[in-house]
Amino acid sequence: MADFQTTRGYDTAVSGARAAQIDEGLRAHMNKVYGTMSVGMLMTFAVAFALSGLATTTDPGQATFALREGVYLTGLGEALYASPLRWVLMFAPLIFVFGFAAGINRMSAATAQLVFYAFAAVMGASISSIFLVFTGVSIAQTFLVTAIAFAGLSLYGYTTKKDLSGWGTFLIMGVIGLIAASILNIFIASSALTFAVSAIGVLIFAGLTAYDTQRIKTEYVQHAATGDAEWLGKAAIMGALSLYLDFINLFMFLLQFLGNRE
Repeated sequence: MADFQTTRGYDTAVSGARAAQIDEGLRAHMNKVYGTMSVGMLMTFAVAFALSGLATTTDPGQATFALREGVYLTGLGEALYASPLRWVLMFAPLIFVFGFAAGINRMSAATAQLVFYAFAAVMGASISSIFLVFTGVSIAQTFLVTAIAFAGLSLYGYTTKKDLSGWGTFLIMGVIGLIAASILNIFIASSALTFAVSAIGVLIFAGLTAYDTQRIKTEYVQHAATGDAEWLGKAAIMGALSLYLDFINLFMFLLQFLGNRE
C-alpha cells in the first residue's frame, strides 16, 4: 500500500533512494503487523469455538445444567459460565493486556510474539460464551461486517494526509469510560445502558482503528533510520495488539446490534 507519497510528509529531507528504502521497510512492517494480528484473530475464534463446543452437549445424560431446550452445559461449561470462575474468565484479558504492555520492554521480540498469541487464546476463552448466546450465522455475518469496516477504516488511517494524533487522548478517555460503564452494567443490567455502551463503543473503536493504523505507520517512519531490528520487531507486535483489540471490540459491540440470540 505504501509509496513515496506516503512517506514524503514525514521526512522531506531524505533522498529518493532512502525514501524508497523506508517505503519498502514500511510495507514489510505493516505486513507483519497485519499478519500477526490475523493469526491472533484466528487463534481467538478457534479457541472460542472449541471451548464452547466442549462446554455444551445435547445429551441430557452428560449435562449438569440446562442452557435452553435441547442444549445443556457440561461440567466444564457450568464451571466456566455458571460459577465464580466466570469472573476470572471475564477479566483475564484485561489483566493480561496490562501486564503484557508493562513487561514488553523486558522481552525479546520472539517472546513478545508468543505472549501475544497466548493473550489471543485467553481472549478466545473469555468471549467463547458468544457461541452459546448468538446463532452461528449471525456471528459469521457480524464478523464479515466487522472485517469490511475494519479494512476501510485502517486503509483510511494509512492513506489519509490528515493528522489523527489529536484523536488519541479523546479516544483513550472514551475507552476508560466504556470499561467503567461496562463493569457498572454487570451489576445493574440496564438494557438502555447496554445499548448506549454498544453504540458509543462502535464509534470509539472505529476511530481507534484509523488512529492506531496511522500511529503505527508514523512510528515506523520516525524510527526506521535507527535500524534497530529488535525495537522494530516489538513495535510490530504491539501494533498488531492494538489493531487486534480494535477489531475484537468493534466486533463485540456490533454483535450486540447485528447478532441474533439463541
